[in-house]
Amino acid sequence: MKDAKVIELEEVAIRFSGDSGDGMQLTGTLFSDASALYGNDISTFPDYPSEIRAPQGTVGGVSGFQVQFGRRQINTPGDYAHVLVAMNPAAVKANAKFMNPGGTIIFDVDSFNEKNLAKANFKTDDPFGECHLDDYEKIPVPITSLTRESLKDYGLDNKSVLRSKNMFALGLVCWMFGRPLDYIENYLRKKFAKKPLVVETNLKVLHAGYNYGMNMQHMTPQYIVHPAAIEKGLYRNINGNQATAWGFLAAAEKAGLELFLGSYPITPATDILSALSERKDLGVKTFQAEDEIAGICTAIGAAFAGDLAITTTSGPGFALKSEALGLSVMAELPLVVVNVQRGGPSTGLPTKTEQSDLMQTLYGRNGESPVVVIAASTPSDCFYYAFLSAKIALERMVPVVLLTDGFLGNGSEPWRVPGMDELPEITPRIAKNKDSFKAYARDPKTLSREWAIPGMAGFQHRIGGLEKNVEGSVSHDPENHQINTEYRADKVEKVVDMLPQLEVCGDTSGDLLVVSWGGTYGHTLSAVREMHHEGKNVSLAHFNFIKPLPKNTKEVFSQFKKIVVCELNMGQFAGYLRDKVPGFTYHQVNKVKGLPFTVLELKENFNKLLED
Repeated sequence: MKDAKVIELEEVAIRFSGDSGDGMQLTGTLFSDASALYGNDISTFPDYPSEIRAPQGTVGGVSGFQVQFGRRQINTPGDYAHVLVAMNPAAVKANAKFMNPGGTIIFDVDSFNEKNLAKANFKTDDPFGECHLDDYEKIPVPITSLTRESLKDYGLDNKSVLRSKNMFALGLVCWMFGRPLDYIENYLRKKFAKKPLVVETNLKVLHAGYNYGMNMQHMTPQYIVHPAAIEKGLYRNINGNQATAWGFLAAAEKAGLELFLGSYPITPATDILSALSERKDLGVKTFQAEDEIAGICTAIGAAFAGDLAITTTSGPGFALKSEALGLSVMAELPLVVVNVQRGGPSTGLPTKTEQSDLMQTLYGRNGESPVVVIAASTPSDCFYYAFLSAKIALERMVPVVLLTDGFLGNGSEPWRVPGMDELPEITPRIAKNKDSFKAYARDPKTLSREWAIPGMAGFQHRIGGLEKNVEGSVSHDPENHQINTEYRADKVEKVVDMLPQLEVCGDTSGDLLVVSWGGTYGHTLSAVREMHHEGKNVSLAHFNFIKPLPKNTKEVFSQFKKIVVCELNMGQFAGYLRDKVPGFTYHQVNKVKGLPFTVLELKENFNKLLED
């Protein structure tokens, strides 16, 4: 037997892929968590099919999970996979274009039969040739038959046996990349504590896959990816939806308020509702409403009653919430709306990522209805921007919309858990002096009104969707409406005093400034850094604050010869900048494929602009 081939890498991307029932999301998540605990920096990209249950074995039913991990800072899940784990022929066809040249394909040879090749619409019995993968290293592994062999003495039916084959693939890949099995074993024991047979069978198959790698070292290379040098602290692997939920928990504690979430389930935002529903121990109240309108209306009621009020949704649900969001603008109540964006319009691409709700967020309500708009940029910083959204809403008595997206919400990365003493204080604007109280009297500096909560004696006032005067009485006076409309707009703009200046990654002047916002951060940052190392004069200005824009935006833009705006839509932020920061030529790089940018395509576009 030959010695095992050992390859040392700085970073590597693995893509797990198979039918939506093959457990690829769990497999990828467990491998990612094990890598994070090992000490690697990671970034993940779960890729779900849009149909709940597409026909088995078809390309439309393929579910994927890509993770990039390494010994240095990882900002993206990787443009292309170094290793593909394919559970069937459809997984090969769906992912051929996402493979790194010369990569490795581990495939379940048992599933590459005539029936499954036909389901994946292959014309020949050579799927790798048809997908132009002849030059890739291919490792055929009889995953299905070896799983059956491992469990032959357990008396399980065929369906139950096949549920465990993802554990075989996981065990094999853990051996290949030197991942310890301790975390995975503990997870399975805890997850299926009430089903000891499920625990035993999954552990049996997991170790069978690991041992297969050890026994077949001549055909399965082993990779070494050393731990990353990171700041000391308590870390956990976290996805964007969970980080968002925890950011609100921290904000409620800092503000001394109870947290209320009124929402309706919608992909890909539902996990925020699920995460908060588990925290009754922290006084969280969650309400799963009958529809999107009821979800936001209950949150507005909770805001009126003195809670930190949240509602979560995605694009179609955000459209339904628009009228009630206008009510919170008129009533000037603190409310945070989270929009985890997905591909549209309508149902569109519900499991794919996009940034196409920006214009809807900025302008999609009747009347002059301004709200603060913030966008998170990585899975872990969803925590910080959820916390900041709540702080702004509570201290400035204004609705805030937090934009994340499917890539951030489902993707994960290591996160250093902060202490509560590291987070800024939150001081809600609760009314204190009943002798001078007027419902719509404003702080001269912030233009914010006071928050008078039902039950506070002496602070009775009218509230609702009709325009009010300063006393809180309904008013149809045209001058009063003009003044209040200007006040509500100026109040949002004055939030800029709470925001940091726009920072530039790279030189503060030069040939090309890349502008991005929200979840495109990791890819634009990686592209700019690579070009900077190549000697190109390219810098990055990434926006987390959309309305209002940072004070120094125009100053930053004026230092560069060319500006290019990169976003996963047809140019919504570029159009917004043309309106709010005129005087510059804004070039665009746009993509609406339900996928994040790749670093390669960004660099190609940036180089063209530098050459023109």
